[in-house]
Amino acid sequence: MSESSSLDHVDQSVEIAKAGEIPSHVAIIMDGNGRWAQNRDLPRIEGHRRGVSTVRMVSEVATELGIDTITLYCLSSENWKRPQAELDFLMHLLEQYLVEERKSIMDQGLRLQVIGRRDRLPEKVLSQMNQTISMSAENSGTRLVLAIDYGGRDEITSAVRTIANKVNLGELEAESIDEACVNQHLYTADFPEVDLMIRTGGDMRVSNFLLWQISYAEFWMTDKCWPEFAKQDFLSAIQDFSTRQRRFGGLEVNE
Repeated sequence: MSESSSLDHVDQSVEIAKAGEIPSHVAIIMDGNGRWAQNRDLPRIEGHRRGVSTVRMVSEVATELGIDTITLYCLSSENWKRPQAELDFLMHLLEQYLVEERKSIMDQGLRLQVIGRRDRLPEKVLSQMNQTISMSAENSGTRLVLAIDYGGRDEITSAVRTIANKVNLGELEAESIDEACVNQHLYTADFPEVDLMIRTGGDMRVSNFLLWQISYAEFWMTDKCWPEFAKQDFLSAIQDFSTRQRRFGGLEVNE
């Protein structure tokens, strides 16, 4: 297929995706950066570097399709077990992204948000993070959420702790605690629920990501590693989502 034919095919796929049901919230586990690099005899950090281009592509397609929220699993709470040199590079790459992508974020009208703990992040990363979040806060486009030092169990535990404190202080009646109450104490309180969960890299697990929020999410997995996840792959996931019958525990009328 020629380059022009390939581009025409992608453009057609965009139109097809737009014609179907578009998920409000897409969550992505960006797995396989290190393996992609190692398979090419490159340093693991090169995989992380290449993965930034995929982040840019996904945000651009999300904007084009009108997706409300994209949440990207950038660094899990368990990732601190990795070698210090790799962690240092990831922090440098994150800081660089927050600075260098500001123009793109503003041009696309993205609303940058971050979920996860912040107490273990370097001050210079936090400074750039806060600046980029602040400057994009009034944008009206896709909400681009970076999950950094994030763990689903930790998020739920933190919410339960906050709710318990409110009960102890008399600010909340125990009998009034329901799913909506728990949801309002999560990082994602004002986000739509996850409609589509994508995982790259070939593994078939959720890896402690958005455990509460993915209760009725549709899953789409690929063996492709994150640096090689292309626009057509993302569009294929969206198109596949539009064909799914989502019953939410119920039945179709004719079943």
